[in-house]
Amino acid sequence: EDLRELVQEAHKRGMKIVMDAVFNHTGREFFAFEDIMEKGEKSKYLDWYYIEKFPLESERGEIPNYKCFGYYGGMPKLNLKNPEVEKFFTDVACYWIKECDIDGWRMDVGDEISHYFWKNFRRAVKAVKKDMLIIGEIWHYAGDFLEGDEWDTVMNYDAFMEPLTWFLTGMEKHSDEYREDLLGNSEAFIGAMKTHMRALHMSALQTAMNELSNHDHSRFLTRTNHRVGRVQELGAEAANENVNVAVMREAVTIQMTWPGAPTVYYGDEAGLCGFTDPDNRRTYPWGREDYQMIDFHRVMIRIHKKYEVLKTGSLGFLWNDYQGLCYARFS
Repeated sequence: EDLRELVQEAHKRGMKIVMDAVFNHTGREFFAFEDIMEKGEKSKYLDWYYIEKFPLESERGEIPNYKCFGYYGGMPKLNLKNPEVEKFFTDVACYWIKECDIDGWRMDVGDEISHYFWKNFRRAVKAVKKDMLIIGEIWHYAGDFLEGDEWDTVMNYDAFMEPLTWFLTGMEKHSDEYREDLLGNSEAFIGAMKTHMRALHMSALQTAMNELSNHDHSRFLTRTNHRVGRVQELGAEAANENVNVAVMREAVTIQMTWPGAPTVYYGDEAGLCGFTDPDNRRTYPWGREDYQMIDFHRVMIRIHKKYEVLKTGSLGFLWNDYQGLCYARFS
């Protein structure tokens, strides 16, 4: 009921609601896996996962004796080749569209799920809501998923986040590496953008999630301090030190004027910092917001929404040099 009301109120305001789904794996507390842990080989859900032997290893740090995400036993991998499992999770996706009229699904670790599943999934959800948006999470080439019968678009790492991060900060997206040769290197930036944007057909490119930060990587504002490391070794305060808000504003300017769908990770607009997961999931800085950054986001979002060419126009590079870049959007 709460979600239905949220979606209805959002729609009244011209907003869309995209939900997040993890169909690659579950937690160990999921009913099917709990049943396996309780009943062992007698469980009717045995074929829902890839169980190698009993008893099940469970402690973090051990190599589990079942397939899982990231070698972490807390995330057992689903067997979506099982028609029963495929139907269950496809029905889940359709349920929330029917019940609450949501507008899209963002699919976690989508590249670790088979093309066969995604083809069937698309047919099912599009039959319920034709303009339902399907966004796949993938950190590399996505063309195989974007042939018109699986995903609509992707989280745009290759053709946005990574090239822009190297160009403006010289940092790898986890803050694990600093490359001075890529900082301000507009030739490398343009080359990467041209190469990776070609892999996205036009409708996928125009709807791709163009993020500066998200829940998996360090905050963009933290990357501007050129500090290599993670919170475990450097401490949380190091993520806030010597950041460059002017570079952050440059990034936001490009984000709001580049082909794709600008996607703001909560707190970025308020100047929130943080190293990679889990430090990037800090609470919103209530009472400590950077109001200049918030106002700047408002201005740039207003510009993005005002000019149709920033949503659907073509891109042309006009001039570039070390630390310099000029481009146009045109219809």
